[in-house]
Amino acid sequence: MENDWKQRLGVVYSTNPDFAYATAQAPEEETLPPGRQKLTVGIDRRNRGGKQVTLVSGFVGKADDLKELGRTLKTRLGVGGSAKEGEITIQGDFRDKVVEILKSLGYNAKRGN
Repeated sequence: MENDWKQRLGVVYSTNPDFAYATAQAPEEETLPPGRQKLTVGIDRRNRGGKQVTLVSGFVGKADDLKELGRTLKTRLGVGGSAKEGEITIQGDFRDKVVEILKSLGYNAKRGN
Protein backbone atom coordinates (compact mmCIF):
# COMPACT_ATOMS: atom_id res chain seq x y z
CA MET A 1 0.00 0.00 0.00
CA GLU A 2 2.97 2.30 0.58
CA ASN A 3 3.98 2.20 -3.07
CA ASP A 4 0.60 2.78 -4.70
CA TRP A 5 1.63 4.67 -7.83
CA LYS A 6 -1.91 5.77 -8.73
CA GLN A 7 -2.04 7.94 -5.62
CA ARG A 8 1.20 9.68 -6.67
CA LEU A 9 0.31 10.66 -10.24
CA GLY A 10 1.49 14.17 -10.95
CA VAL A 11 4.19 14.12 -8.27
CA VAL A 12 7.68 15.10 -9.36
CA TYR A 13 10.48 12.61 -8.66
CA SER A 14 12.59 13.37 -5.59
CA THR A 15 16.26 12.42 -5.18
CA ASN A 16 16.06 12.77 -1.41
CA PRO A 17 16.35 9.22 0.05
CA ASP A 18 14.41 10.28 3.16
CA PHE A 19 11.45 11.65 1.20
CA ALA A 20 8.13 10.11 2.19
CA TYR A 21 5.12 10.98 0.08
CA ALA A 22 2.11 11.60 2.32
CA THR A 23 -1.45 12.00 1.15
CA ALA A 24 -3.81 14.31 2.96
CA GLN A 25 -6.76 12.28 4.16
CA ALA A 26 -9.66 13.83 5.99
CA PRO A 27 -10.53 11.97 9.18
CA GLU A 28 -13.89 10.24 9.08
CA GLU A 29 -16.54 11.58 11.42
CA GLU A 30 -17.48 9.47 14.42
CA THR A 31 -20.94 7.97 14.16
CA LEU A 32 -23.44 9.61 16.45
CA PRO A 33 -25.62 7.32 18.57
CA PRO A 34 -29.07 6.63 17.08
CA GLY A 35 -30.84 8.91 19.56
CA ARG A 36 -28.79 11.92 18.43
CA GLN A 37 -29.22 11.34 14.68
CA LYS A 38 -31.75 13.59 12.94
CA LEU A 39 -32.82 11.74 9.81
CA THR A 40 -35.21 13.08 7.19
CA VAL A 41 -37.15 10.66 5.01
CA GLY A 42 -38.35 12.08 1.70
CA ILE A 43 -39.21 11.06 -1.84
CA ASP A 44 -37.36 11.93 -5.02
CA ARG A 45 -38.46 11.64 -8.65
CA ARG A 46 -35.80 13.77 -10.38
CA ASN A 47 -33.42 12.22 -12.93
CA ARG A 48 -34.78 8.73 -12.36
CA GLY A 49 -36.88 8.12 -15.45
CA GLY A 50 -40.17 8.72 -13.62
CA LYS A 51 -39.42 6.18 -10.91
CA GLN A 52 -39.84 7.09 -7.26
CA VAL A 53 -37.18 6.52 -4.63
CA THR A 54 -37.22 7.09 -0.89
CA LEU A 55 -34.26 9.14 0.37
CA VAL A 56 -33.00 9.03 3.95
CA SER A 57 -30.69 11.98 4.55
CA GLY A 58 -28.98 13.61 7.51
CA PHE A 59 -26.89 10.65 8.68
CA VAL A 60 -23.72 11.71 10.53
CA GLY A 61 -21.02 9.07 10.79
CA LYS A 62 -18.81 6.54 9.09
CA ALA A 63 -19.58 5.15 5.66
CA ASP A 64 -19.60 1.58 6.99
CA ASP A 65 -22.29 2.43 9.53
CA LEU A 66 -24.35 4.14 6.82
CA LYS A 67 -24.10 1.06 4.61
CA GLU A 68 -25.11 -1.18 7.52
CA LEU A 69 -28.21 0.95 8.20
CA GLY A 70 -29.04 0.91 4.48
CA ARG A 71 -28.66 -2.87 4.41
CA THR A 72 -31.01 -3.19 7.39
CA LEU A 73 -33.67 -1.02 5.74
CA LYS A 74 -33.42 -2.83 2.40
CA THR A 75 -33.68 -6.23 4.10
CA ARG A 76 -36.71 -5.29 6.20
CA LEU A 77 -38.52 -3.75 3.23
CA GLY A 78 -37.49 -6.42 0.72
CA VAL A 79 -36.41 -3.90 -1.92
CA GLY A 80 -33.21 -2.65 -3.52
CA GLY A 81 -31.31 0.54 -2.96
CA SER A 82 -27.93 2.02 -2.12
CA ALA A 83 -26.13 3.90 0.64
CA LYS A 84 -23.47 6.44 -0.27
CA GLU A 85 -22.46 10.07 0.26
CA GLY A 86 -24.49 10.41 3.46
CA GLU A 87 -27.79 9.30 1.89
CA ILE A 88 -29.68 6.04 1.73
CA THR A 89 -31.71 5.44 -1.41
CA ILE A 90 -34.56 2.91 -1.28
CA GLN A 91 -36.38 1.96 -4.48
CA GLY A 92 -40.07 2.85 -4.30
CA ASP A 93 -42.23 5.03 -2.07
CA PHE A 94 -41.78 3.61 1.45
CA ARG A 95 -41.64 6.84 3.47
CA ASP A 96 -44.03 5.78 6.24
CA LYS A 97 -42.54 2.30 6.64
CA VAL A 98 -38.97 3.66 6.69
CA VAL A 99 -39.87 6.19 9.41
CA GLU A 100 -41.45 3.40 11.50
CA ILE A 101 -38.40 1.14 11.10
CA LEU A 102 -35.98 3.95 11.97
CA LYS A 103 -37.97 4.90 15.06
CA SER A 104 -38.04 1.25 16.17
CA LEU A 105 -34.23 1.24 15.83
CA GLY A 106 -34.02 4.32 18.08
CA TYR A 107 -33.34 7.02 15.45
CA ASN A 108 -34.98 10.45 15.43
CA ALA A 109 -36.67 10.25 12.03
CA LYS A 110 -39.25 12.52 10.49
CA ARG A 111 -41.12 12.39 7.22
CA GLY A 112 -40.04 15.08 4.77
CA ASN A 113 -41.98 15.85 1.62
